[in-house]
Amino acid sequence: MEEGNHSMVTEFILSGLTDCVELQLPLFGVFLLIYVVTLVGNGGIILLIITDPRLHTPMYFFLGNLSFCDLCYSSIISPKMLQNFLDEKNSISYTACVMQIYLFVAFSDIECLLLAVMAYDRYVAICNPLLYTVTMSHRVCNLLVSGVCAVGMVDSMILTYYTFQLSFCSSNIINHFCCDIPPLLALSCSDTHISEIVMFASMCYIEVTSVVTVLLSYVYIFSTILRIHSAEGRRKAFSTCTFHLIAVVIFYGTVLFMYFRPSSSYSMDNDKITSVFYMLVIPLLNPLIYSLRNKEVKNAVKKAMNKLLTHS
Repeated sequence: MEEGNHSMVTEFILSGLTDCVELQLPLFGVFLLIYVVTLVGNGGIILLIITDPRLHTPMYFFLGNLSFCDLCYSSIISPKMLQNFLDEKNSISYTACVMQIYLFVAFSDIECLLLAVMAYDRYVAICNPLLYTVTMSHRVCNLLVSGVCAVGMVDSMILTYYTFQLSFCSSNIINHFCCDIPPLLALSCSDTHISEIVMFASMCYIEVTSVVTVLLSYVYIFSTILRIHSAEGRRKAFSTCTFHLIAVVIFYGTVLFMYFRPSSSYSMDNDKITSVFYMLVIPLLNPLIYSLRNKEVKNAVKKAMNKLLTHS
């Protein structure tokens, strides 16, 4: 590779999750199980929402989109990661690396913004229930999801462009189990100052906008719930947003830890562990969070199972 000419890089080598050969096969089994459960869980949620008319509400429309997003960005990372557990040379082509970063950043942004939209949906449902069907009409829901997708794709395009404008001339070994922006910035022999500013500005815009929307929504939600006189009424109102609040805390907490911690505490090895949770475990957890104690989802599952048993 010629110095200063990133076009000469035709592939990158991924260092993987661990250098220990003995752990490759067990880790393959663990992450294969995680990926299969993620596919089944999120695919099942999407199928239930599509087939059960009782779930044709704005809340479950957004949940279906969230599950689709989880399914997609898990599929962007997991197959290549699983392949690399079995391969001796953990290589990924330059083009595949570009696409992996673009798609993963896009779906990560979409998930982040979708959680904010879902918080707004809960705010309208609890604070303005009489106007809920008008405010969160089918057209509005479609526009919100379309807007979220557009923002995610444009932001990802900008970040990917500035990342791959850099030169990779001294090494092509990425200290990670997938293509991600921070390890590529560390690998580059170019001045990464502008790319770092763009990444920080992007993260601030997406994360701060989403977090502020969620916080404001829940401030109004909690103040409204506290004004409800009956304990049963407060319990029912709070139960409608409990699952979303858990998902928000897990997702935003992990993202904030990854991208907004002091640089002095940054470690690529620690970042790998955090990335596993962020990229692979959260998509597994979301279907469980929204289904384990959600009566409407459990009833939809029972109805679907009864149909299958009846037909069989």
